[in-house]
Amino acid sequence: MQRLVAWLKEHASIGPLLLLGLLSASLLAFLGLLDEVREGETEAFDTAILLALRTADNAPIGPPVLQEIMRDVTALGGIIVLTLITLLVAGFLFLKRDGGTALFLLLSVGSGILASSLAKALIDRPRPDLVPHGSYVSTASFPSGHSMMATLVFLTLAIVIARGQSRRRVKAYVILTAIGLALGVGISRVYLGVHWPTDVLAGWALGSGWALGSWALAEALERARLLPQDEGQ
Repeated sequence: MQRLVAWLKEHASIGPLLLLGLLSASLLAFLGLLDEVREGETEAFDTAILLALRTADNAPIGPPVLQEIMRDVTALGGIIVLTLITLLVAGFLFLKRDGGTALFLLLSVGSGILASSLAKALIDRPRPDLVPHGSYVSTASFPSGHSMMATLVFLTLAIVIARGQSRRRVKAYVILTAIGLALGVGISRVYLGVHWPTDVLAGWALGSGWALGSWALAEALERARLLPQDEGQ
């Protein structure tokens, strides 16, 4: 019995299965939201949440400083900011002679930008018209590009950073920080009235799925010795 337990600990890992399960859940959540939105089943939910964040005169709830904070937070999910962060980190990795990880990062984020743009163009959901927009917008609404790309970029960067750490608490801190940033960006989009809540939920789901897919790819590249091995393994 002890030999069997020792063999299982050595050869059986729930990591890949857990990763596959989370990836599948993210994609199913996105597709489920898309189906509900197309059928109009989310209209009452979206409207209720959006109006709950407005006063009687249709202004955002809270003091003016809160609106400024939300605009600052939403900027963290802007394509220019995220692209700049990605390029700076990729440049740092190239200087460290870790071109494989840098290329992985660039491909993950670059493909995510294309996926977000394509999804918006194909679905073409109108922006909310119930409240004034607190931020400039020019593209379609579903999924939220800010929410998706913030989730994708921050989680992918967290994966890159966490793979170089040996302590689990450090890994957890990095991942939780990325999740917190992505949540903040999404909430700010609804608060500013530029997205329906389901747009943000879909952005989180698709961004998470893309990051998890990138994580799975990183694991495969590591096994092929094309990426440095995770320090925590």
